[in-house]
Amino acid sequence: MTGFGRAEGQVGDMTWVWEARSVNGRNLDIKHKLPPGHDGFEPRIREACTKRFKRGSLQVSLSVKRNTVNQNPSVRINLDMIDFYLAEGSALIAAGQVLPPRLDGLLHLRGVLEAADTCEAVEVKASRDAAILEGLEAALDQLLAERQREGDGLFDVFTQNFSRIDELIRQADTAAEAQVLAIRDRVHKRAVELLGEVPFDPQRLAQEAAALALKSDVREELDRLAAHLTSARTLLNHGGDIGRKLDFLAQEFHRESNTLTTKAATIALTNIGLELKALVDQLKEQAANVE
Repeated sequence: MTGFGRAEGQVGDMTWVWEARSVNGRNLDIKHKLPPGHDGFEPRIREACTKRFKRGSLQVSLSVKRNTVNQNPSVRINLDMIDFYLAEGSALIAAGQVLPPRLDGLLHLRGVLEAADTCEAVEVKASRDAAILEGLEAALDQLLAERQREGDGLFDVFTQNFSRIDELIRQADTAAEAQVLAIRDRVHKRAVELLGEVPFDPQRLAQEAAALALKSDVREELDRLAAHLTSARTLLNHGGDIGRKLDFLAQEFHRESNTLTTKAATIALTNIGLELKALVDQLKEQAANVE
């Protein structure tokens, strides 16, 4: 499901902005972008997202800015981390497997750049981080509300879709009865065309028509379609995390509607099968939007 959430605020001399976006996804995929010195927020981002969402591709980003002129840099280079990376890679460098690192490459490694809060009281930093994390919760709540509004709209779409599928199943049931007579007439007409005035065995002709009618029988497909429709309506009324189950039912609808169309021996039943397939394709697309 798609949506967007944003929260911003200020604490002390720092302003911050959280933005959270989501698009459709079969699983929950969380990506984040954090400024230097705020890598510690990553576990809280994942915890807050998994608490609210089960599916979707989420992108969460934080931007911060200090509003006061400060002669000291807002970030510093952690020389201990550089020493650690160089020590770990020294054997590879000595063996000629990798080139010696450049400074710009080292600066992109995790933990090398960090906030220059060494002179800042621990309580002040903790209070600021708590305020910023409250903004994360607000942005994700806004994103959740947008996704829920989209879900409310999808409820009506699914309801209409299911009603039309129900109508088509009933029409197909009636058309299936006419299909038996159509097959019998077609076999008789074909026999006359091929044999002309030559007499043929009516009983044998009836057996051939019965065999074709049995092969073209769509009762089982219609029964399964009706059962899947009942399950889908139950899911929709139950609510909750039903996206994956709707995905599965959409696949089952697709399988049965394909078989029905293949077995159709009349124009009426073929048209019903084609419309069913179109509705099922819509169902598959919309199911991807459901949590």
